[in-house]
Amino acid sequence: MHPTLSPLTPRRLALGLLCASAAGAWAQSSGAAAAATPEHSLSFNVGLTSDYRYRGISQSRLKPAVSAGADYSHASGLYAGAWLTSIKWIKDAGGDAAAELDLYAGYKGSAGPLAYDVGVLRYQYPRAHLAVSPNTTEIYGALSYGVFTAKYSHALTNLFGFADSKGSGYLDLSANLDLGDGWSVVPHVGRQWVRHNSAFSYTDYAVTLNKDFGHGLVASAAVVGSNADKALYVTPSGRFTGRTALVLGLKYTF
Repeated sequence: MHPTLSPLTPRRLALGLLCASAAGAWAQSSGAAAAATPEHSLSFNVGLTSDYRYRGISQSRLKPAVSAGADYSHASGLYAGAWLTSIKWIKDAGGDAAAELDLYAGYKGSAGPLAYDVGVLRYQYPRAHLAVSPNTTEIYGALSYGVFTAKYSHALTNLFGFADSKGSGYLDLSANLDLGDGWSVVPHVGRQWVRHNSAFSYTDYAVTLNKDFGHGLVASAAVVGSNADKALYVTPSGRFTGRTALVLGLKYTF
């Protein structure tokens, strides 16, 4: 999440597309607790998206991005993973980083009809060289009931380069609607609060259509947008990075 014109105020599995489908997949898998799972599980993924959106804001200057990741899970509910993607916003803000590395770990479980997920997520931007470090650590907690999921993320550090923004938060409400034959729809609305930088707070939204072709291949099409300030969230050429747009993606997990 970022307004790229300010060197002090920058910045997703990208909520607009890959992250939206990942959130829907989490809600679906959490409800399948009865399914037998191996004690240890390790998977890898690669992805391509027409625009890397995170919380409604483009991280790739409204251009395509590539990603790769790895995920480990244990039958107890513990999990950990890493995700790497190309970005452009750090360079647009006057820094050097061309990639974002996300490192995360947490625990998933259930209590009666509720599924829950708690964890910590570190966003790392190697060699960012901005006046305020964009590296961010968040803790999060999510509850899922049926097809519905609510998730809150809380920043333990400054948020993506915003000065004096420790304690910022993001609330994410979504649903995962199974249409059958590998098709699903994931509507989402989220609210980003940037502490002590209220002008940069905003609401984002997305509706994602996913198609699971089997064998680990998933395609997505999402309408993504936000009500972020058009004068603050812009590319160096003046294009609004939170504008409503169609975002396409392809993800392969193996």
